[in-house]
Parts: sequence; C-alpha cells; structure tokens
Amino acid sequence: MPEDRLVIWPAYFDLERSRDQGRRVATADAVRNPKLEDIVRVSADLDLDPVVEREKCYPKSWYDQPGRVLVLKKDSKTKTLRSIARALKKRRS
Repeated sequence: MPEDRLVIWPAYFDLERSRDQGRRVATADAVRNPKLEDIVRVSADLDLDPVVEREKCYPKSWYDQPGRVLVLKKDSKTKTLRSIARALKKRRS
C-alpha cells in the first residue's frame, strides 16, 4: 500500500450502517447504498486521482465484495472523507 494513498470503502458513506458497522461520516453527510463508481467519479472531481480495487472486501462485511478506492492523501482522512461524502450527497440531490 503506497504511503501517499488513503483507503476509501463504500461502507464509510452508507446511511444504513451504524458507526459500529463501519460508517465513518455523520448521518447528515451519508447516503443510501453508495456505489463504488459514484465514489470514483466524485474523487476524480476532487482531484484525488482515484484507483479502483474491485476485488477487495471490507473487513467488517467480508462476505460482500464492494471493492475499494485508493485516493491521494492531500489532507487528513477525516477531512477527505467529509469532502467525498458532501460531494456524493450533492451528486445525489
């Protein structure tokens, strides 16, 4: 794993999940059923140079295979997640 990248899982933005189940953003910023493709588009719009890894499984729900996105580490993970979440929410509205 390159040190200049952050791992972004769709579960981080899922409104249906609790914090214990892996949601990392506030419910006000979360969306229902976040798609990997939407996260990639939003990350590209934010100039985060997304790299998709479709074969990866989120550890808390290893039975699903939603994949993950690696983005450039331009800021803290919290700030990056918040930016992506708000862009996802805006895209859905």
